[in-house]
Amino acid sequence: MKQTVASYFINNKIISWMLTLIFLIGGTTSFFGLGRLEDPAFTLKDALVITSYPGATPQQVEEEVTYPLEKAVQQLVYVDEVTSISSRGLSQITVTMKNNYGPDDLPQIWDELRRKVNDVRSSLPPGVGDPQVIDDFGDVFGVLLAITGEGYSYKELSDYVDFLRRDLELVDGVGKVQVTGTQQEQVFIEMSMRRLSNLGISPDTLDSLLATQNIVSSAGALRHGDEYLRIHPTGEFESVEELGNLILNEAGSQELIYLKDVADIKRGYQEVPTNVLMYNGQQALHLGVSFADGVNVVEVGERLERRLAELKENQPIGIDIGVVYAQPVEVDTSVKGFVVSLGQAVAIVIIVLLFFMGLRSGLLIGLILLLTVLGTFIFMKYFAIDLQRISLGALVIALGMLVDNAIVVVEGILIGLKKGRTRIEAASDIVTQTKWPLLGATVIAVTAFAPIGLSDDSTGEYCGTLFTVLLISLMLSWFTAITLTPFFASLFFKEENVEDGKAVEDPYNGMLFVVYKKFLDICMKRAYLTMIILVGALVAALYGFTLLKQSFFPSSTTPMFMVDVWMPEGTDIRATEETLIELESWILEQPNVEYVNTSSGKGVQRFMLTYAPEKSYSAYGEVIIRVKDYESVVPTMASIREHIDADFPNIQYKLKRIELGPSSGSKIEARIVGADPTILRTIAAQVTDILNADPDAVNVRHDWRERTKILEPQFNESQARRYGITKRDVDELLMMTFSGLNVGVYRDGTTLMPIVTRLPEQERVDVKTIEGMKIWSPVLKDYIPLQQVILGYDLIWEDPLIMRENRKRTLTVLADPDPLQDEVTAATLQKRIQPLVEAIELPKGYYIEWGGEYESSGEAQESLFTTMPMGYLFMFLVTVVLFNSVKDSLIVWLTVPLAVIGVTTGLLLLDTPFGFMALLGFLSLSGMLIKNGIVLIDQINIEMESGKDHYNAIVDAAVSRVRPVCMAAITTVLGMLPLLPDVFFKPMAVTIMFGLGFATVLTLIVVPVLYRIFYKIKYHPA
Repeated sequence: MKQTVASYFINNKIISWMLTLIFLIGGTTSFFGLGRLEDPAFTLKDALVITSYPGATPQQVEEEVTYPLEKAVQQLVYVDEVTSISSRGLSQITVTMKNNYGPDDLPQIWDELRRKVNDVRSSLPPGVGDPQVIDDFGDVFGVLLAITGEGYSYKELSDYVDFLRRDLELVDGVGKVQVTGTQQEQVFIEMSMRRLSNLGISPDTLDSLLATQNIVSSAGALRHGDEYLRIHPTGEFESVEELGNLILNEAGSQELIYLKDVADIKRGYQEVPTNVLMYNGQQALHLGVSFADGVNVVEVGERLERRLAELKENQPIGIDIGVVYAQPVEVDTSVKGFVVSLGQAVAIVIIVLLFFMGLRSGLLIGLILLLTVLGTFIFMKYFAIDLQRISLGALVIALGMLVDNAIVVVEGILIGLKKGRTRIEAASDIVTQTKWPLLGATVIAVTAFAPIGLSDDSTGEYCGTLFTVLLISLMLSWFTAITLTPFFASLFFKEENVEDGKAVEDPYNGMLFVVYKKFLDICMKRAYLTMIILVGALVAALYGFTLLKQSFFPSSTTPMFMVDVWMPEGTDIRATEETLIELESWILEQPNVEYVNTSSGKGVQRFMLTYAPEKSYSAYGEVIIRVKDYESVVPTMASIREHIDADFPNIQYKLKRIELGPSSGSKIEARIVGADPTILRTIAAQVTDILNADPDAVNVRHDWRERTKILEPQFNESQARRYGITKRDVDELLMMTFSGLNVGVYRDGTTLMPIVTRLPEQERVDVKTIEGMKIWSPVLKDYIPLQQVILGYDLIWEDPLIMRENRKRTLTVLADPDPLQDEVTAATLQKRIQPLVEAIELPKGYYIEWGGEYESSGEAQESLFTTMPMGYLFMFLVTVVLFNSVKDSLIVWLTVPLAVIGVTTGLLLLDTPFGFMALLGFLSLSGMLIKNGIVLIDQINIEMESGKDHYNAIVDAAVSRVRPVCMAAITTVLGMLPLLPDVFFKPMAVTIMFGLGFATVLTLIVVPVLYRIFYKIKYHPA
């Protein structure tokens, strides 16, 4: 007998056992060595270019800083999008690179970006700070700790946090440790203008002394004999108190006047902070820990916990370390949950096999399934694929498909044995007969997922491991089906003796086969009516599809949510902080709330990939709330909404859950593009009215915010010239009076502290102070009233924020569907409001673009559909190559659209939205259907080649495929059950379960019926 793959592995037992042990031992050790993450890593292709321009209006920042920088950045071929925010004294530009550049390309791209920005630096106006390029904007600080200490100062907290930071950086597996919420320590010199005026001392004298006295400068060196001595004069300040001994006299003056005679000197913190953090009602500092690439996050988390426990003895009494977010804990819970789901799915599949195929067959296929899964772990370890939401989900999806090939081989061996063949003959027959059709079918099932693996946008990158894991596991399942399955079948099954002349028992005389045969006979007799009914059902399903809710990605089940708070634009950050403290204290009293963290001025560090921190705005605040369990999220959000509506009517707010998958800022975004801010605001008011009129639209606002008031003293140029006073003198006097003027640097060890001159508090109480202010006249060598160089004061309005996208002014109106209900999704709301917004009459040169979920979902699907035609063409060509027939291939492919009937029914019955994951489910479903169809058509061709009547060949082939096809469908459908409670995978699971359940009937009925129609085979009772 000719050697086949099956006979080789049956005869060479040592090789078969060795392969089994490699899979068993290697797979088990690989599983425990795999990295663990909550979500798969996807690259944030953004960098920030931040440039300060103190004193400039938003329009000046836009025209003199943002515009030239944007122009330079846009010249890079890698750039996809450039967005910018120009605010008073600050330009913030976000540069997003094209999707086809991955994590390996970005470091080089960031270097080129820096070079472009540096080239522009020399052409920027005087007074503009050096542009900073921040390319680690996407770093994820998976452990975010809040350090609080009742009664401790910021300095004491900061010192302890610095000690923690230096220690935790040394923990194995930690990538970076970053501290936020620290306040800039300053040295304040509070000079009384009255005293300066009485003594006739110019502020310039003081400023130049402070600026030069404490500078580190070289005094040279001299040779003394053989030695070379460095000269280092004294005079630098050793302590803040020494500043008071600075002599202010002009040259030639008789009496000594010290700085302490005219000023109070003290250390403190900047009066107007940029970011204030609170945790459970106490001032806090955040310590963010990011992980090195490819580590097991859970293990690193345990090492961090151990190190923190060891450092407990150095922790001052009263200082507490709270947890805002701990990725290792979430990952551990998530991965354990998924491993349980995987275990449940394996158990379900094996039980189904035992029930339908008997003990030996069930155990055999269960063993092959286990070896295939363990083998997959070996390759996952080799390709550095972590255990995370997508890769584990892929394994659960693959489970049902992994047993398909083994079921076909085992079924064939059992039938061969019943016909009296030996174990080697039965195994060789079925493997030789089905190895290429099974390979083709497996390749097609894998190719169905190829659009995800080849999609180059962030969603494709997020879901990329789905394709890789399915490719590995399904190809491995084909390999084990034709190698180890025959080997173990030879050990599990006994040969049956069939006496010569005795009729072989019909293996297909069971109840299931008899009922199926009768039903198939009815459908074959009325072939055209059968197809008309199915096409009618398809039309109805396509209509039903339009009634489905659409949702891109669902929200996470982590029991956390955020409240974004926007005070009226122009609000002082200290007022924002007071509002947040008031809100925080109320939330802490609510049931089920574990902790509350607030951040005034900007968002917290990026603690998970799908969280995008808000940029710096003094009127912005963020509240992060964690509750006891997921069920408490919506009730707590509802009570917070009621409280804010009742007690804080003047603030805008947004309740938001943690998202899964790449997400944009708001679900609904209408971008109005044009040049004139007034016209942009007029159009925005109309769009806002439309959104406000919709009861399901919440958080309606726009990103240019309200116009703010500016106090504008009118400078009297001619009068000022007579006194030798410049506009800069006036600016610096006003700065010193109200905000404080930075005049030098005080060094304290490793800390550099700005020296700030300002008036004592009683002299800078409010705006009325301006009326009595005096300014130094270099001409008169004396102080004169400021009013003499000021004509008057105007109060004007300005746009506080000028937003641009791709170098065009863009005002974005934002909204979200109500997060407290699931009935209305972003897609439903978009569909309602889009025609109304697009009906607005726009002036020439103005237009509206759509962003938000509409754009990100469209981009993801466009990226998917770009690669999909090639994928499906390849799948079709594989079927043509397998059968050497276009007709056979068309029969198989015509079953795919009919699966929509089952999919729509399932999604409507279970009220599940159709989103990106459901689309993936449909792709995988098409692969499974084609796989079943190929095996059935192949069997029909084999039966015909054996000389059977064509009609009987179709019926016999269909009957012989009932058990393998039903088994494959039942194992896949029931294997999906553990995924149903998971909000992320539920749409995919429902799509596959209902689609495949219905499609199994399709394969067993529609393929024979279409074969009869296509080949015009006459009906006769079988």
